[in-house]
Amino acid sequence: MAEPSTTTLALVGIVTVSDRASRGDYEDRGGPAIQQYLEDVLCSKWSVVEELVPDEQEQVERAIVELAAVGCCLILTTGGTGPALRDVTPEATEAVCSKMLPGFGEVMRAASLQVVPTAILSRQTAGICNGALVVNLPGQPKAVGECLDAVFAAVPFCIDLLEGPYLETDPDRIVAFRPRR
Repeated sequence: MAEPSTTTLALVGIVTVSDRASRGDYEDRGGPAIQQYLEDVLCSKWSVVEELVPDEQEQVERAIVELAAVGCCLILTTGGTGPALRDVTPEATEAVCSKMLPGFGEVMRAASLQVVPTAILSRQTAGICNGALVVNLPGQPKAVGECLDAVFAAVPFCIDLLEGPYLETDPDRIVAFRPRR
C-alpha cells in the first residue's frame, strides 16, 4: 500500500481558554507554546487557526465546533483543565465530542505526575468532534510540551483513522506510530 500524500495542508486549531488573557490582562503563552511545539515536531505542511476565549463553557464549545467545521483535523486546547470553579474545558469538550478518548488524559497526567504532584488535579481529556481530534492541554507552557511529548506519537495515526491529512513528524523529535498493514 502506498503512503498517503503529504501535500495536503493540515489545518490545526489552537484554543486558548483564559479569562485574563481574553481580557488582555496578560499575554497568552499557552497558544504560542503549542504552535512552537508543532513547528518543532511536524514535517508535513500545516497551518494554524487560533481562538482565544474566556472560561465560559458555551464559548469553548463554540470555538471547538467552529474549528472542526472549517476543517481542522486537530484541535488543541490550552487552559481550563483544573479543578477551579471556572475551569470548564473538559466539560465543553465532552459536550461537543461524539467519542471520548480518555487514554490521552490518563497518559498526560501520568507524564505530568513525574514532574509535579499536582498533576492529579488535572482533568485533561480528548475526543472526536466532527472528524477532528480534540486534545485538552494544561495552560502552563512547560506543561504543554511535557503533555504533548507523552501523547503525540499516537496523534498522526488517530488523524489517519479519522481520514484526515497525513501528518509526518520529525523522527529526531517524535516518531509517529503507525501499525504495519
